[in-house]
Amino acid sequence: MAMDTRVGAARVLADVLEGRSLNQALPAMLDKISARDRGLLQQLCYGTLRSAPRLEALLAQMLDKPLRDKDRDVHALLMCGLYQLEETRIPDHAAVSATVAATRGLKKNWAKGMTNAILRRFQRERETLVAALPAAAANAHPEWLYDALMQEWPEQAGDIIAANNEQPPMTLRINLSRGSREDYLALLVKAGIAARAGAHSPAAVYLDKPMDVAELPGFGLGDVSVQDEAAQMAAVLVAPRAGERILDACAAPGGKTGHLLELEPAADVTAMDVDPLRLQRIQENLERLELGAELLEGDGRQPPSNLGEQAFDRILVDAPCSATGVIRRHPDVKSLRRTTDIDGFSEQQSDILDGLWPLLRQGGTLVYATCSIMSGENDATVSRFLARHSDASAAAPAVDWGQPTQHGRQLLPSPGGPDGLYYTLLQKS
Repeated sequence: MAMDTRVGAARVLADVLEGRSLNQALPAMLDKISARDRGLLQQLCYGTLRSAPRLEALLAQMLDKPLRDKDRDVHALLMCGLYQLEETRIPDHAAVSATVAATRGLKKNWAKGMTNAILRRFQRERETLVAALPAAAANAHPEWLYDALMQEWPEQAGDIIAANNEQPPMTLRINLSRGSREDYLALLVKAGIAARAGAHSPAAVYLDKPMDVAELPGFGLGDVSVQDEAAQMAAVLVAPRAGERILDACAAPGGKTGHLLELEPAADVTAMDVDPLRLQRIQENLERLELGAELLEGDGRQPPSNLGEQAFDRILVDAPCSATGVIRRHPDVKSLRRTTDIDGFSEQQSDILDGLWPLLRQGGTLVYATCSIMSGENDATVSRFLARHSDASAAAPAVDWGQPTQHGRQLLPSPGGPDGLYYTLLQKS
């Protein structure tokens, strides 16, 4: 028998609140929900996490005291109930009834009355409760992140916050080795799919509405892939050439590897990742595109010795980061990240750059990228790297998109537009 959708959502959300990522918690639960309700489960999980700081603050006003850790699932269910009342078109009476009923599925019958009382109170006192929210919570952001955005990007913070709180657009990357973007847009028109060209990447197409990839013309043949426009700029900046050895150092799930080979099939590309399971995803993506690369399990901090020094003409480092530029795609960032994480990621990024730098040939270029909009992981990491390596220099990409920074270029998340990614070019003298 399939699990109740709201019970499943509460358990997934409780896992995230306990520290697991949504990517870890959600997939297994989808298999326990009836096929017709999987879309609703995803909506409840993503939507609740997107609004989590706001929902947490509302709930704090109505709970006499915090629930115990062992009742984190009830806490998550209450957040899910508030999300339904605030953000969805589910009729209020149905949202309340189904959420209260889910306490039975959680085997927390004692919470039935409390859940009903809190949701009913929110319906009665919504205006007063919302008016009492502090600025960060009102904008559905944790206080540390809200303050950081206001400090680092005061003029753009409003747009960044709006983008973080929206469902992300579905963006395609046209395989330009197979055909032009204009021809693919014509195919979409013929199929009745509304879309527009991107402004920065020559391969980017934005769909007006998300859809199943299986319904995209030519997807199974490798004519098109799903990739955000900001992420597409990585391969464009690497600018692969025939015969060059190129290392995609943090390659999974393989979108950038595939793009590199689409731009130059005659490049000699090695795709490395620390996770062997994620390497399999790279292989699957390359097989769909009918492209080939050498796949290698390895950690950029201590690369495999068989790679050899000065082995690569170009290296792409899409480094692990706080993901503050892709929150709308990973809304669990709002619940999982802390301000102290920035320093930890910067240290990891520094170790990766130090580990990979000897692999780059003299005169070669390392493209450093993050999906962060925090200077501590971007310009600050680069500045410390330059101080340690006298044979390195940084150059901002010669482009007209994004915001100029000390060493690079920063795309900021924008409503209906690209995600937030940072890029700089490190050159070896």
